[in-house]
Amino acid sequence: MSKLSLRFVVAAVLIASAATFLQARRRSEVFPPRLTLQQFPHQLGAWSGTDVPLDPDVLEKLGPGDFMVRVYQNQEEPQAYVDLYIAYFPSQRAGDTIHSPKNCLPGAGWTPVESSRILLTLPGHAPFPANRYVIQKGEAKQVVLYWYWAHDRGVASEYWAKVYLVTDSIKMNRSDGALVRMTTPMQRGESVDAAEQRMMPFGDQVQPLLDSYIPR
Repeated sequence: MSKLSLRFVVAAVLIASAATFLQARRRSEVFPPRLTLQQFPHQLGAWSGTDVPLDPDVLEKLGPGDFMVRVYQNQEEPQAYVDLYIAYFPSQRAGDTIHSPKNCLPGAGWTPVESSRILLTLPGHAPFPANRYVIQKGEAKQVVLYWYWAHDRGVASEYWAKVYLVTDSIKMNRSDGALVRMTTPMQRGESVDAAEQRMMPFGDQVQPLLDSYIPR
């Protein structure tokens, strides 16, 4: 068996075992107090946000959780805006787990053309890995940064997010977790790094607030 096949089998066994284990411990689950995502500030420094409602069929696919899609525009730089999406699941023990953007983006008509991992350094937290995607639809391109966030910990890997889901359930009797995603359009002739750096001041405003909506 190749190393790749072995890793796939191990991951599949782990996920199946996690589902069985989490379901068995469901009665003892802890749900810490938190603010709803609709209470997340619409004004973040120079950034002003406008909510984008999710379609009912999308909400049905996502399952029980708290979701926010909001477009923030920089009042000092009108051409700069960031789409912020946060999906929080109070429990992932009944099969309602975080959906990876890798699966959702193609369904929305966007094609990934470049992917990498970067290290995010945001206020109030040690550096953590995040996924960086460049997606394209026709002539339009966007840069997407996303990571999994739970209990004051950020990870880029969907696999490691599930590993921590199991360990946190054992230690804390909690299976809650979230996905945080920021998206910005690339201007004509703009580099990926330049578009990413335009998002960083916005991320600096978002990160310190997360603990109130995604409990430690």
